[in-house]
Amino acid sequence: MRKPTSPLQPTVAAASPACEAAVSLFCIMLITGKITGLTVADVRFPTSVGHHGSDAMHTDPDYSAAYVVIETDAGDGLKGHGLTFTLGKGTEIVVCAVKALSAHVVGKELEDIVKNFRDFYRQLTSDGQLRWIGPEKGAVQLATAAVLNAVWDLWAKKEKKPLWKLLVDMSPNQLISCIDFRYITDALTEEEALEILQNGKHGQKAREEYMANNGYPAYTTSCAWLGYSDQQLQKLCTDALKDGWTRFKVKVGADLDDDKRRCKLISDMIGPNNQMMLDANQRWDVNEAIHWVSELAVFKPLWIEEPTSPDDILGHATISKALAPLGIGVATGEQCHNRVMFKQFLQANALQYLQIDSCRLGSVNENLSVLLMAKKFNIPVCPHAGGVGLCELVQHLIIFDYVSVSQSLENRMCEYVDHLHEHFKYPVSIKGAAYMLPKDPGYSTEMKEESVVQYQFPNGHVWQQLILEKKVQL
Repeated sequence: MRKPTSPLQPTVAAASPACEAAVSLFCIMLITGKITGLTVADVRFPTSVGHHGSDAMHTDPDYSAAYVVIETDAGDGLKGHGLTFTLGKGTEIVVCAVKALSAHVVGKELEDIVKNFRDFYRQLTSDGQLRWIGPEKGAVQLATAAVLNAVWDLWAKKEKKPLWKLLVDMSPNQLISCIDFRYITDALTEEEALEILQNGKHGQKAREEYMANNGYPAYTTSCAWLGYSDQQLQKLCTDALKDGWTRFKVKVGADLDDDKRRCKLISDMIGPNNQMMLDANQRWDVNEAIHWVSELAVFKPLWIEEPTSPDDILGHATISKALAPLGIGVATGEQCHNRVMFKQFLQANALQYLQIDSCRLGSVNENLSVLLMAKKFNIPVCPHAGGVGLCELVQHLIIFDYVSVSQSLENRMCEYVDHLHEHFKYPVSIKGAAYMLPKDPGYSTEMKEESVVQYQFPNGHVWQQLILEKKVQL
């Protein structure tokens, strides 16, 4: 009996058994390849200089990444690229964590990893010593995301498919084999997840064609960072409206009177037919959040994002209940550590909009489990993006969610921030305020080599120049 074809082996035309065996052997030698090395760089962009990304809690972020490159001995020199997003200080800690995890990766065959991806995922998250400084949270989980993002990029490039297409084309059983269901079976069993994915196969081609023609709806955060002046807000809103944007997120939380003034300014500009969302970035206590958002309810925001500590599940539930009569939902997730916390947010009715993050959770593997739980609980997924590469990555996940899981665009949109895309080899394409389908093989994670060199911290040319000009201090 013939051995089943590996998911990494290309399909070949019918041929004689001897020829087929020779082709198969050649493909294994040329394509399969062993992971021979893993490097990681501390890449930082001085966004704090222009107040880009500023909010009530993070007043001076330098958008940064722990950037991973996986090398193989494949004959075509194929590499996998991955990253996790940070805000400057502390990136060096994530870099150290990536180096510690590299022992679980180097020397492995990619084919062996993807044949039993759940097992490999557990190897990374269950290292008997590293797990103690997690588990599955903090710097170690960010490092896990960076490493696994690179593995998924490598796999998609091997298959010569964009990541979203790799996922869409996988069978329900293949997808299930990538997910660690440990700790979440009281909310979602493997059998339930399999049924969701099997149902998602119906009408899949039509939804894929819809994405190709229309893209995935997006909203912008670029207009209303907290550190921007009124003049800058007005100009950016005007430009965004001309470009077709209809959904705008406003940073709030530092000063109530100033929030009222800024919200009115933006509300008057975008008009009653467009949507506004608010984001407090964890600034308030529970009762303070309820009071503050109630004061801003006159502007009819769709949601308040991260109103309190991202770890306070019951606090979010209290806020959700209090704001429901005002027609304001609660959104959170960009700093939700893992699938277990998302499970509890869903079980506690603590959010009305779920925000996955491609670099906070354990890469595609863990995000798959959260997308499936959101489907079961009938909660729309509206991902967090922006940062360094987050838009590039998360577009793949949200397109897969629509095509294969949720099958719906109702109350759904993906964040977009117009920063730093020029540093990526395959940047996002936005048209008519929508993410257009990525077409290049991989996870869109690969940065331009010159950008990595110029912005490495602290010795890259850009940082050395800023230090020389005394615009930043190490």
